[in-house]
Amino acid sequence: MRRPHLPSWLPLDPYVLALLGTVGLAALFPARGAAATVAGAAATAAVALLFFLYGARLSTREALDGLRHWRLHLTVLACTFLLFPVLGLALSALAPGLLPPALRSGLLFLCLVPSTVQSSIAFTSIARGNVPAAICAGSFSSLAGIVLTPLLAAVLLGGRAGGFSLDSLLRITLQLLLPFLLGQALRRWVGGFLTRHKKTLGYVDRGSILLVVYAAFSAGMAAGIWQQVSPLRLGALMLLEAVLLTVMLLVTWYGAARLGFGREDRIAIQFAGSKKSLAAGLPMASVLFGAKAGLAVLPLMLFHQMQLMVCAVLAGRRAQDPLPELAADRVAEVSRPSQQVAPQAR
Repeated sequence: MRRPHLPSWLPLDPYVLALLGTVGLAALFPARGAAATVAGAAATAAVALLFFLYGARLSTREALDGLRHWRLHLTVLACTFLLFPVLGLALSALAPGLLPPALRSGLLFLCLVPSTVQSSIAFTSIARGNVPAAICAGSFSSLAGIVLTPLLAAVLLGGRAGGFSLDSLLRITLQLLLPFLLGQALRRWVGGFLTRHKKTLGYVDRGSILLVVYAAFSAGMAAGIWQQVSPLRLGALMLLEAVLLTVMLLVTWYGAARLGFGREDRIAIQFAGSKKSLAAGLPMASVLFGAKAGLAVLPLMLFHQMQLMVCAVLAGRRAQDPLPELAADRVAEVSRPSQQVAPQAR
């Protein structure tokens, strides 16, 4: 999908402007009461629609190929549930003088939640990465997180976890897996139509993320979370999270290269392995922290906004990279005329 270009004096990605505008809209006009219910339902419906569309345009062979890519999935799971917690422990050890206990617990908690699914897939698609693998990797991470996140929290946060919830498992199944399977089942009838409207799918990808951003930021504004932290501590928290995100983006990109993955797989690993799910983390936090969940989930909310904005720019730049096969075609086209001239020279 062709992206609009901004003037040279405005070095911002258009989608980042859209994200900032959405955050500003939520700050000025947060959804409250019935409006919040509508916004949450709209975000849920957008995610379900996104998965239906991916299921409808993804061939069964591609889905099975993504499922068989076990090395990629293990790499993403290791980043999500091993490397992230190690980094979280390291940052928490450095944070006692910077953050209060609730925020330190929240900083560690964000490192324990599963990877986000919809934005990982959307950014992988925008960057022309391995979308089938991203779908499987994100889904595996979400399902594994239902068990692993409470267990890790019980060990690393002093045993305050309440175990996994069957309701969370049902919600993931209904919002993610069922729409995808429905799209697969109806692909025979709607696949051609969706293939002819790829541009529309691109807007759905980005629009779904904007809805999630608005709903999440509105919830934080309505709960008054932002007034419970001083600007200095908020700045320290954002700095620590910026370091965390930078390290994970570098490790997932260059580490995947060292493991022998190709460009498309590296993109899927980077976007699926460096993110954390606000949608999965919020209900888990309510179980783990109870009445203190509001402040404890603030680090996850900030990290969620940060990862969306950074990855929006990164996905746009990855989309502009020349693909290896295109480069090979250009070399072939350049060499072809010289091969035709040689016989005439003789």
